[in-house]
Order: sequence, then C-alpha cells, then structure tokens
Amino acid sequence: MKNTALTNKHIAIGAKMVPFAGYHMPVQYEGINVEHATVRNAVGVFDVSHMGEFILKGPHALELIQQVTTNDASKLYDGKVQYSCLPNEEGGIVDDLLVYRLDEQSYMLVVNASNIEKDWNWIQKFNTANVEMHNISDQTSLLAIQGPKAADALQSLTDIDLASMEYYTFKKGTFAGIANVLVSATGYTGAGGFEIYFENQYADQMWDAIFAAGAEFGIKPIGLAARDTLRLEMGFCLYGNDIDDTTSPIEAGLGWITKFTKPFTNAAAIQAQKETGVKQKLIGFEMIDRGIPRHDYLIVDASGNQIGKVTSGTQSPSLQKAIGMGYVKTEFAKEGTEIFIDIRNQKIKAKIVKFPFYK
Repeated sequence: MKNTALTNKHIAIGAKMVPFAGYHMPVQYEGINVEHATVRNAVGVFDVSHMGEFILKGPHALELIQQVTTNDASKLYDGKVQYSCLPNEEGGIVDDLLVYRLDEQSYMLVVNASNIEKDWNWIQKFNTANVEMHNISDQTSLLAIQGPKAADALQSLTDIDLASMEYYTFKKGTFAGIANVLVSATGYTGAGGFEIYFENQYADQMWDAIFAAGAEFGIKPIGLAARDTLRLEMGFCLYGNDIDDTTSPIEAGLGWITKFTKPFTNAAAIQAQKETGVKQKLIGFEMIDRGIPRHDYLIVDASGNQIGKVTSGTQSPSLQKAIGMGYVKTEFAKEGTEIFIDIRNQKIKAKIVKFPFYK
C-alpha cells in the first residue's frame, strides 16, 4: 500500500484509514453526515493525492490527446480545463479524466488512481509521434478544497483572485508561500471550490496553512466516504462503479463530452450508437419505499423481471432519502418510470429522476 505525503497527518488527527486504489486513504474523520454538510454549507479539505498526473509535451501533444480522448481538446486555451474520457476499442471506457492546457504544446492529464498504469500504457500505445510523456503522479500532491466558502477561506494565501476564477479554469502562482502551485476551479462535489496541485515536499506546509487560513470559516478535513455521497448527489460518475471498460460514453450519458468533430479511438462505433440508440442507459433513481440501494443490486420491473443493475447507491445526507444510479434497458429509462430494487429478495419501489439529485 502506498501513502500520500499527508498520511501521517490524517492518522494524527484521528482519521479512519482504509485501503483505496492501492493507497492508505482517510475514509472519514468525524463522520459522513457532518463532513458532507460541511462541504455543502461551508468548506472542507480532501486529500486526493492518490490521483494520477501525466504531462504531455511537444508539437504533437494535442494530436495525441485528440486521438485518445472523446472531447475536442482543440477548444482548450491556456488556463482552461476539460472533462473527457479515454474510449477503448470495444466501445467501453478506459478511464475518465481532466485535460489541462498549460500552453500550446504542454498539457496535464489527471486520471483516476486505480488506472494510472493502465492509462499510461494505453496513451503510450498511440504515441507514434514521440510526444514527451512524464508521469508525475508520485511527486504530486493534490488537495480539493470544496464548498461555498472555499474562495473566502483561501484568499489570504494567494494573490490569485479566487472569486473571479471561472469554473473549469486554472491559474499558476504562489500559494501559501509556495511558488508554482496550480490552482484549479474544479472539483467533484457540486459545491464549488478549488483543486490545488503542488510538489509532495510542501504537503505539510500547505495543509497547515490552509487550515490556519480557513479556521474562521469552519474548515474541516473530509474523507472519501463524504466525497462519494457528494458526487452521487450530483449524478457524477465514479469510474469502476458507473463507468468502466464495458460501458460506452453514450450509455453513460456522456454524449456531451463525445465530439465527432475529429477522429478518435473507436469513434465510428460510438457515433453509430449515438445515431441508432443504445440498449441500456445510465439513470438516476430515488427510493419511494424504505431501503438503501447498493452497488450490483438488481433492478426489476413490476413483475420481478430483471431490467438492470444498480451501480451506485446511498442515503443522501442533503435530501434525507435514498438515491442511486444504475443501468436499465432503454425502454425503462424515461423520467418518472416506476422501477423496483431487489433488496434481499424484496421488491422495493423507486422512481427514475433527472440528474442532479441535489439542486
């Protein structure tokens, strides 16, 4: 198991640590509900240093990114971030990722922790023009500071005007006295905030500075459990649950990051899916009857016939009701459709709703 540069900090403040994607990670500190509410209403800090970062450089860097990702990276400008995915050759997804344009010939790709090696090998497979590739994952720390008070809590640490930064843009500058920090107006909680990339050697300094600056705003450390409930309330996909090597971007509702304005891996097959339709779709549902849906529970119709499977589910702390995501046969995917979740051989009633669950 790997540690992040902040593992000892988490243990010292009493985090419950669990193995996650090959790392020791804090799953919770005070408890999911408290941590979840902290991010929705104030500001919380996640150590997400387990994520992977690749730098791609050179005159053919954009070309390579265009080949391996579904979104159109030619639309990026310096300081702009894009959500995208890596399609495989069978119609599924290798990973979802963020693409950062550092300058015309330099990009940073941020990938999921469990897929670092897989993604690296996949991109390398298409690197026929000798694009310079650097895997900086092991040297890079990443903190997500999320919540409506994030800009206020952090502003004293930098001369970057945080409040004026647009969603999905980034700036580089001095932060907490540390030079060359990448500050990104991104995050996977739907609560607003920033993600901050810096070298491991500054991890303790950065953590201490952020908690000192944010103290008056009620800043707290947040674990992976609340990260999951927060992203689920927004209907954001989690790789390995809601998307994987067998689910297509069209089935997963990711048509909006799939642009056929350029060639990319398996584009023709994915475009055919978009035009002729798919057999299953990712939907969101909320429980009508009591019961909490869990990953891999069967979704059935009124007669008990299987029509799909739950991919993510939880009791939503903000909504005080059970919610979930899953794939169902397309004919059952309409908003308002009544479905049933098979929970311990009981048919528990639910209905399909639009994303996001939490408005």
